[in-house]
Amino acid sequence: MQPVISRVSVTLRGAARRVGRAARRDWQLYVLLLPAVGLVFIFCYLPLYGIQIAFRDFKAVFGITGSKWVGLKHYADFFASWQAPRLLLNTLLLNVYGLLWAFPVPVVMAILLNQLELRRFKRFTQTAIYTPHFISSVVMVGMLVLFLKPSSGLVNIVIEKLGGERMDFMMLPQWFRTLFIGSDLWQHAGWNTILYIAALTAIDPGLYEAATIDGATKTQKIRFIDIPHMVPIIVLLLILNCGAMMVSNTDKALLMITPGNMSKSDIIGTYVYRMGLQNGQFSYVAAINLLVNVINFALIVTVNQIAKKLNDTSLF
Repeated sequence: MQPVISRVSVTLRGAARRVGRAARRDWQLYVLLLPAVGLVFIFCYLPLYGIQIAFRDFKAVFGITGSKWVGLKHYADFFASWQAPRLLLNTLLLNVYGLLWAFPVPVVMAILLNQLELRRFKRFTQTAIYTPHFISSVVMVGMLVLFLKPSSGLVNIVIEKLGGERMDFMMLPQWFRTLFIGSDLWQHAGWNTILYIAALTAIDPGLYEAATIDGATKTQKIRFIDIPHMVPIIVLLLILNCGAMMVSNTDKALLMITPGNMSKSDIIGTYVYRMGLQNGQFSYVAAINLLVNVINFALIVTVNQIAKKLNDTSLF
């Protein structure tokens, strides 16, 4: 044991000396870094002190430390609730379906955009598909309501003209995920192509020239040049998306939720909103949020390890 402690001590002293030399040599850079470090510390690390309210019966008048310690009571209450399975399943399915449908589309769009040769048309197309990203969730849901109104909505008018019956899409639970994911796809797919296009732009033009000389078709260039260069960024974004598997766009879900579709639209975010802001159960919702973050952390670490073994590409 003593030799191990000695080696660790020597390693730490060596690291401290290296850091000290770097600080003396590049002190101006460290001074410039201080404001950013201060902001991260104040807004990201200091609030971690409040995590303990997830294990207390928090009362504002008593403060955090003065509130009664209840341990895992809030977690037991949540899992004992009849709503817990529905909330977890709705949140998970919404994100899984969103990942399956929305994740591949930006990749395909980036490849297609990269094949456009007319610069003006390419710029126009990029502007057209980027623009919906800047529409707020409130406006997006307002557009859905207007287009899907049973009485005067454009979609129902077209359905009726084609011989179908009008439907109140916003009240039907089976349509919630389709509308949520479909509108997200239209709104953000174009914007999400930016990183992929950047990866394609960084490809050496000489590779395309060599492939052309060898008689490669456009499909072969996409398969053997474009996709291999996009794989690292695809894997990294997939890992990040898997790390948010239990988190959804709560603002949009709150705007789309109705008494009719609540069996599918009630997710963890909307439940936390009701129980926290409306009912004032701050400790209870803090416990739920901590649970969600722990699950997301476990997912991102797991997917990262799988990606590292399969593709030798990972976040850490």
